[in-house]
Amino acid sequence: MSKPKHSKPDTIRCAIYTRKSSEEGLDQEFNSLDAQRESAEAFITSQKAEGWKCLAERYDDGGFSGGSMERPALDRLIRDIEAGKVDCVVVYKVDRLSRSLMDFSRIMETFDSKGVSFVSVTQQFNTTSSMGRLTLNILLSFAQFEREIIGERIRDKITAQKRKGKWAGGVPILGYDVDRSGGSPKLVINAKEAARVRQIFALYLEKQSLQPVVRELERRGWRNKKRITKKGRLIGDKAFDKATLYMHLKNPLYKGMISHKGELYEGEHEAIIDADQFEKVQKMLSYNGRTGGLEVRNKYGAILRGLLRCKACDHAMTHVFTTSRGKTRKQYRYYRCVGSIKRGACTCPSGSLPASAIEQLVVDEARKAMTDRALIRQIVVESEAVLKQEISVRERDLHDQQQELKRLDRDLRQAVGEPGDQTVQIAEINEKIMADQRREQQLRQELDDMRSQRIDPEEAKRRLSDFDEVWGSLIPREQARLLNLLIEKVEYDSESQSVSVTFRPGGIKRLVREAA
Repeated sequence: MSKPKHSKPDTIRCAIYTRKSSEEGLDQEFNSLDAQRESAEAFITSQKAEGWKCLAERYDDGGFSGGSMERPALDRLIRDIEAGKVDCVVVYKVDRLSRSLMDFSRIMETFDSKGVSFVSVTQQFNTTSSMGRLTLNILLSFAQFEREIIGERIRDKITAQKRKGKWAGGVPILGYDVDRSGGSPKLVINAKEAARVRQIFALYLEKQSLQPVVRELERRGWRNKKRITKKGRLIGDKAFDKATLYMHLKNPLYKGMISHKGELYEGEHEAIIDADQFEKVQKMLSYNGRTGGLEVRNKYGAILRGLLRCKACDHAMTHVFTTSRGKTRKQYRYYRCVGSIKRGACTCPSGSLPASAIEQLVVDEARKAMTDRALIRQIVVESEAVLKQEISVRERDLHDQQQELKRLDRDLRQAVGEPGDQTVQIAEINEKIMADQRREQQLRQELDDMRSQRIDPEEAKRRLSDFDEVWGSLIPREQARLLNLLIEKVEYDSESQSVSVTFRPGGIKRLVREAA
């Protein structure tokens, strides 16, 4: 105990401070905080002859680390000390007050300045002497060492868990729930949310930009995952914005992987998005990150921006323009290889391409593609393949829904077999089962509708035949979007002075749908 610098009062008002790092067990009738307080009260009673009196105010920090000063009960204790309401602070052990040597020194300075004594029930020492302070510092050093060792163990455990592909805790993301029925918690697919996740990824591949997807999700009323903590606090259930959408699209959990410190490990959980689609989204996100989505904004009417590439040095060809001098200033547009801009014209054989000429050439190729009977027949075959893939995705959604129904059925049987009144739990499970059964029926209906879909070659030709009329009514930004839907890349070969156009698989099918 450190003696106060001021005269000793007749009654020493003792405040008991207790702390526990985790919330585990705090809901018990007699928990760790109660045990600490009981020991401190017994010690204060033993000092009754010295005028010690226990204050009724409780200073309990349950679920707060001793390595931080951000603790509500500790803040109240410090405020009461500064207000002159406390003469002595009693703790069960020194590390209950703090595990940090630096933080403890600050607290002791506050105690000394206000003439407040400090007592540890299980560790007797006198802080007014140099030996007492040395003993205290040694105890605190070991407490801090123990805290750091515990932190290292926890980090090592998390690393080992993630390397084995196990879920190491945290807040589950949209598409997954946490199954705690087994030995260790693991992620399981939430069928309804997983279907939405697949549609979000498909929407991004279709619209090729975050903002249009955000607007579409807002129109549909889709929100982030909703979660209620044990304390009843609502987390999530907020509208998507660009940041949260980007975070979801980048999350490797969706392809069945666990990320840890930049490394990916095969996860125990089931993937929602197949690896090919996930990689396509990552490439598009990466490209849009470099270009800032310029092919979407297209301020200067460069409808081939993001599509045109130089074959000689495998660089993108960017849109540039010059303005003539004189009274009648005229603007000339070109496409130029990025490699030659960065390293000099002598490093690339491709010169500057007149923008209007190369754009017209590509538009002519697109027109031919949409009026060629043989190509349209080929498109119908491709469309069937794409439709088959979409049916496969919907069948996956149905499978997930059926697996969730099996889990709920298992939970229901377990709840019925447990002793006591489980009426509320059984009613909740039954409600979930009925909702999932309705969702299963809806998925079956969607599958039937998809299997009945076919694209008639003559109908496709009729819808695409008015290309010139549609093209002329579009502004440059819309023209660029149409070409991006249809074309994967345009390659300029300076050696043969030729241009090759690579169409997207299923690209014309999307145009047929939009035309419809």
